[in-house]
Amino acid sequence: IMPVPVGSYQTGPSCWDRMKMGFTIGFCVGIASGALFGGFSALRYGLRGRELVNSVGKMMLQGGGTFGTFMAIGTGIRC
Repeated sequence: IMPVPVGSYQTGPSCWDRMKMGFTIGFCVGIASGALFGGFSALRYGLRGRELVNSVGKMMLQGGGTFGTFMAIGTGIRC
């Protein structure tokens, strides 16, 4: 039988760390979906050049912030 080493127990990430990770993952997913859906809708409306970039950028940030917030809340509920 192996002796158990004293003081070498491992703890997982804290709840705050999990919420930050959930927000980060959600933000990345929201950015990607905002780029896809925002890009298609902006092209459908006929936007080009600077208008296209501004519109898609705004959609990406809005999607990332929204999805990241909901992922952080959902992760916090699970803690």
